[in-house]
Amino acid sequence: MLLINNFINTLKAFKNDHLHLHKEGKVFVLNLLIWLLIINGVLYFLDINSILFGIINFLSIVGFSIVLYFFRNPRREVEYPSENIVYAPADGKVVVVEEVVDNEYFNEPRIQISIFMSPLNVHVNRVPISGEVKYFKYHDGQYLVAWHPKSSAHNERTTIVIKTLQGIEILIRQIAGAVARRVVCYAEVGKTMKQGEDLGFIKFGSRVDILLPLNAEIKVNIGDKAFGNKSVIAYLK
Repeated sequence: MLLINNFINTLKAFKNDHLHLHKEGKVFVLNLLIWLLIINGVLYFLDINSILFGIINFLSIVGFSIVLYFFRNPRREVEYPSENIVYAPADGKVVVVEEVVDNEYFNEPRIQISIFMSPLNVHVNRVPISGEVKYFKYHDGQYLVAWHPKSSAHNERTTIVIKTLQGIEILIRQIAGAVARRVVCYAEVGKTMKQGEDLGFIKFGSRVDILLPLNAEIKVNIGDKAFGNKSVIAYLK
């Protein structure tokens, strides 16, 4: 069938682009593939109108390709691992660079950098710097748009604090948005995480905040594009 051939070609292209399917999407993608094959198979054997079948076939391919693209996980190694370099924890656009007062953990001023992930961005979140997880908390909440000023405090989110080998603590916050409905995080208190490894995944959108010491040397500005494990967002002193 044409549908099967196109799915195979899509999978080949996915592999040739050096992309990999993130583990959070494997079950979802497999279930979707099975249902699309069943639906299109039934319609094929019912011998429905060829134009209608072609439209359904096309929409199935497009829908599957979009979902496959969304759950992509480019394999990116940190080129220059360092105890002083803070890499971007996510792909997206820098929407906030400002001093804030954190009322959850530090209870003192910090520099906040926020990266907004559109539906087209890679949604894997990565560990920005090596260290031990000192704090982790999941917060249930609302689903305001991710760029809303109150989303950091009111949306569904996770808060992770990592203490570096130099004793510096940084906070990472995964925030769900109006479309995203699930935040996945692999951090656990007491766990040592390596710079560049997977921190988690936000399904269908949103943003990641990172709170740094006031004396950190910030290397990004609002409007910059960030790439997880590639873009340097700050140097710690």
